[in-house]
Amino acid sequence: MAALPEGTPCWADAMFADLEGAKAFYGDVLGWTFGESSSEFGNYTRAYSGGKAVAAIVPPMPGMEAQSAWCLYLASPDAAATAARIRANGGEVVMGPTQIGDFGTMVIARDPAGVVFGVWQAGRYEGFEQQGGPGAYSWAELVTREPAKADAFFPAVFPYGVRKMDPEEFDYQMFRVGDRPVLGRMGAEGVLPPQAPSYISVYFAVDDTDAAIGRLTARGGTVYFGPMDSPFGRFAAVGDPQGAAFGLIDLGRTAGERPKTVDVS
Repeated sequence: MAALPEGTPCWADAMFADLEGAKAFYGDVLGWTFGESSSEFGNYTRAYSGGKAVAAIVPPMPGMEAQSAWCLYLASPDAAATAARIRANGGEVVMGPTQIGDFGTMVIARDPAGVVFGVWQAGRYEGFEQQGGPGAYSWAELVTREPAKADAFFPAVFPYGVRKMDPEEFDYQMFRVGDRPVLGRMGAEGVLPPQAPSYISVYFAVDDTDAAIGRLTARGGTVYFGPMDSPFGRFAAVGDPQGAAFGLIDLGRTAGERPKTVDVS
């Protein structure tokens, strides 16, 4: 398999204190099954949809307490060079570069506004084995209170072109690799409640958003926004019982015309 283009989302994982609870929740809501936990790598456990790896969950390291959250990884041909650009452009390298056996090399970082994301230099493991199908990753967007910082930082670290949506009152931009949009950037004003931090929302595809929400709420999950029809699909912003926020989207149910976009860079 050829390496993914630099800056392309390639993997997502999350840390959960209650790993079995996370398995039960996501197994019901997204139809995931789970592989064997890898004790060599901290009981890292891959999740599968239709037999293809789509994400992973892991317990916190002993003595570590952290809020559960989904982390999106962006592909890099050289994790050390990407880490250097992160630092040079006002970001923070939280962990790494760390070689994970022969699977690849990982970096965990924060942008200048504190948004956590990952970097992955593939070795034997490229990342997502499926995208866009039910239960699989479909899209991600950076929801940030400081959009100007994100707009300067991410295209300096990754080879992104930028387009923004018209009209002006909707503060949404798309980072692109070549002609392909790979990551959205939404201004958080009027979107996030005051207590919520900026974050990257990882969207997983479902066959029926409303039915998935029914399963989610029955399992103790929370609906933060939606469900709402859009030209891209029927979507909702939700959270699991351990506090990890993510998105659901039915890509097959679209409504309205896609908004026009214009080049920024």
